[in-house]
Amino acid sequence: MSDADPVPEIDTLPLDGWHRARGARMVAFAGYHMPIQYDGIIAEHLWTRAHAGLFDVSHMGQLLISGEGADTALEALLPGDLTGLGSGRMRYSLLLNEAGGILDDLMVTRRDDGLYMVVNGATKYDDIGHLREQLPDEVTLNHLDEAALLALQGPEAVQALARIAPDVSALSFMEAGAFDLDGAPAWISRSGYTGEDGFEISIDAGDAERIATLLCDQPEVKPVGLGARDSLRLEAGLPLYGHDLDEETTPIAADLGFALSKRRREEGGFPGAERILAEREAGPILKRVGLLVEGRQPVREGAVVIDQDGSEVGRVTSGGFSPTLERPVAMAYVPLAAAAPGTRIRLNHRAKLFGAQVVPLPFVPTRYHRKGAPK
Repeated sequence: MSDADPVPEIDTLPLDGWHRARGARMVAFAGYHMPIQYDGIIAEHLWTRAHAGLFDVSHMGQLLISGEGADTALEALLPGDLTGLGSGRMRYSLLLNEAGGILDDLMVTRRDDGLYMVVNGATKYDDIGHLREQLPDEVTLNHLDEAALLALQGPEAVQALARIAPDVSALSFMEAGAFDLDGAPAWISRSGYTGEDGFEISIDAGDAERIATLLCDQPEVKPVGLGARDSLRLEAGLPLYGHDLDEETTPIAADLGFALSKRRREEGGFPGAERILAEREAGPILKRVGLLVEGRQPVREGAVVIDQDGSEVGRVTSGGFSPTLERPVAMAYVPLAAAAPGTRIRLNHRAKLFGAQVVPLPFVPTRYHRKGAPK
């Protein structure tokens, strides 16, 4: 960086002081100071798997899209069925470019006041610009920048949250609604990014400290940082935008074909539909897979998949040590012919060779609370 280059400005989130008061180690992430850990990444990871962890995800973009024809207009930019999305129901979807590449992955929920969308923090301003450019004038996009977003994740999340908002226990996975959270209006969904049962809680930024403290006063709950959030989502086989997903990657290559709703597959009409549907039939050149890595040393993003001649044929996009499995795991893009579970592949990471085996994702079984499951 030259003397003339501006130093990137790092913003603070509503809970910045709250995190620091609890001993969080803060790092710059997605343009914000964020807590990477409190007690240690492995301890926080295992606590979340056994109990409940509270994550501050207020850096994410919270958007509300409303107006006449909002669902039809937004549907033209995504491969999901939004016109058929019921009230309080959520859908994972993808913002696509004209070539079928992924601009972002996101969640959309039908609310009484419009379509509520949560997008990634690092891409939210690009997403807002793209959406405002593409949506018709009669559709309004509001950036809910006065709202905080908390994620309460883990098998004991429901009993902790239900003490404060008893009706949340009626929600099933991918359902959401409006609740009173100790006097604070809240939009709560039963969803998350860890593979565990849990909730995401949107509240006014002015209520964030009080509600975060109230949640952490519950015996099941501890604050958890970005480090464990990353290891938890890796174990759950969940891709991270900017690492496992980017503008050059299609939903089929990313193994996200489930995000193409049946009606949209039949009708097309979304960006890159011709390419994406052709890949769905014929298969992509590369496909995202899970890898169990031999030995104890993790391989990281940037390691390359090599063939018998040592030539690069793929790449690792996420990798680390799994605290639950007590071994290194990774996600990588490999040639379609090598993507079947059980296939053995070789990796080159910093001039060191590693053996690995392709396995189905997720690495650790998910425990979402689906409709009809025991409470």
